[in-house]
Amino acid sequence: MEAVQGIFRTFAQEYKKTPPKIKILDAFAVYALTTAALQFIYMRLVGSFPFNAFLAGFLVCIGFFVLTVCLRLQLDKQSSDFKDLAPERALADYVLCNCALFLGVWNFIG
Repeated sequence: MEAVQGIFRTFAQEYKKTPPKIKILDAFAVYALTTAALQFIYMRLVGSFPFNAFLAGFLVCIGFFVLTVCLRLQLDKQSSDFKDLAPERALADYVLCNCALFLGVWNFIG
């Protein structure tokens, strides 16, 4: 049990060093996963009558989460893979991919 507490303590100490912009992206990612989980729980409890609507809502939450994590990786200064990528380019890619995601889901619903 002490090992688990040590892991959480170390995580909390290291996370305090994270820049505020990255913390905001983390909050968006947690929001997306929470929304997906709530939709799944609602579907299991109430039913999935308009299954396309459930599937579209669930998949857009998961897609939004994945795109947000990708943006977080690209904006993180400690990441060695994206050092040459400008933050403006990463944000433009994020916005464009989210537009494509939402357009695809919108067409799937209707």
